Amino acid sequence: MGAGPWGNPLLLLAALALVARLGQLQQWSGFQESTSPKNVNSTLAFFMETYNNNSNDSYLFRVDQLLRSQAQLTTGVEYLVTVKISRTKCKRNSTNNPWCPIQSKKKLQKSFICDFLVYTVPWMNHYQLWNNSCLDA
Repeated sequence: MGAGPWGNPLLLLAALALVARLGQLQQWSGFQESTSPKNVNSTLAFFMETYNNNSNDSYLFRVDQLLRSQAQLTTGVEYLVTVKISRTKCKRNSTNNPWCPIQSKKKLQKSFICDFLVYTVPWMNHYQLWNNSCLDA
């Protein structure tokens, strides 16, 4: 006792199982390969805006490569997406240009592989980031 919530091995095991499950979003059932580039592009733009707004990095990031995109129809559309994002040459407050060039200076290069789940009602321009996880690429 007194070891906090992680002192209980069962609770720790359950937490690790949950983290492993969230890290493997591609195994969620009900998702199909996305076939709507317009909606995927607006979902990517929403994710990058959210990511950059929450990042403490001095530079903006942008999608470098779309690795996977799946969709599931619910009351809206849930997009399950995996992307490689990379640091750009644009400073945070200098521009909103989504096409800033990727950082070419070796010591400033930084990339992540991100899995994210966005709920959207595209016809109402409504987006919510439900889950995301980024790891060094």
